[in-house]
Amino acid sequence: MSLQRFISEAISPWMKEIGDESEIVLSSRIRLARNLKQFKFPLLASTEESHAIVQHVAQALKEEPIDEVKELELLMMDDLKRNEKRVLVEKHLISPNLAEQSKYGAVLLNQDESVSIMLNEEDHLRIQCLFPGFQLLEGLETASKVDDWIESHLTYAFDEKHGYLTSCPTNVGTGLRASVMMHLPALAMTQQLNRILPAINQLGLVVRGIYGEGSEALGNLFQISNQLTLGKSEKDIVEDLRGVVLQLIHQEKSAREYLLDQSILQLEDRVYRSYGILANSRIIESKEATQRLSDVRLGIDLGLIKGISGNILNELMILTQPGFLQQFAGDVLTADQRDERRATLIRERLMLEKEQSDE
Repeated sequence: MSLQRFISEAISPWMKEIGDESEIVLSSRIRLARNLKQFKFPLLASTEESHAIVQHVAQALKEEPIDEVKELELLMMDDLKRNEKRVLVEKHLISPNLAEQSKYGAVLLNQDESVSIMLNEEDHLRIQCLFPGFQLLEGLETASKVDDWIESHLTYAFDEKHGYLTSCPTNVGTGLRASVMMHLPALAMTQQLNRILPAINQLGLVVRGIYGEGSEALGNLFQISNQLTLGKSEKDIVEDLRGVVLQLIHQEKSAREYLLDQSILQLEDRVYRSYGILANSRIIESKEATQRLSDVRLGIDLGLIKGISGNILNELMILTQPGFLQQFAGDVLTADQRDERRATLIRERLMLEKEQSDE
């Protein structure tokens, strides 16, 4: 494995698989926050201590890897260029916080990029397991196995009363963040999201954009996750989230049926217009590209557009981000240059899909 492989492919190997309800739920993630008993938490640790934490964890996890992990590659943030870190953020392999913080940060990645262990982010370890589609229970099972494996080699900071101890009080307890990435274009088109999203927040869940806290919800993509980690078991947290996601899936499907039944002409016009713009534009900004890609993905899912893989949304949503565009260019690009390259990349990708479907 190498850094180049992690940053050269937009689609991680796990993303190429098909999961349950994948037309609406693009991915499921389980993240566990953990700290080591014998070290100061990252916010208080010195650079030397942070370095010692990385070496301690990396050395311990070389022994007896489990099937869910197999081989792990260690990437040090200080060894990466700014844009290389940006690409890893765009692939959701590391957080913006890890990419930006200056202390001795690192990430351990497995071969198919489904397991990511961030070191010295807000906590000593942020264990992340990613699955395609709606697979929260499978994600929890895998994350628990990885967590148990790590705990067999390292000693966590744990309190019998409060549970796992973390830098942020909102993570104390289970340290669990379960989330799904959902594509909800029909609910947006039928203007139901303004009613639904506030209701979700009242249930103890939080709705964010594609890159988590502080990010904008582009392309009708929403990350929905639990907010509370204390006072509930891991399974209860995941089951609560699953119940809400199942309701959202039902409502999105109903909204799609409504559009097909009541507004088919307007729907077709929107989908084909977006496809035409993507297939022919010479300049396109990121925000417009994500919205047009959302329309095209909806058209694919509803059978209005033939011969194009639904994975094209996942792929192009990442490929057209600033980090990837500049990685392929091998240089820093201005905003105008990125808009031009984004349009070219999308045109060529759609043309390739068409050629393959005609064969």
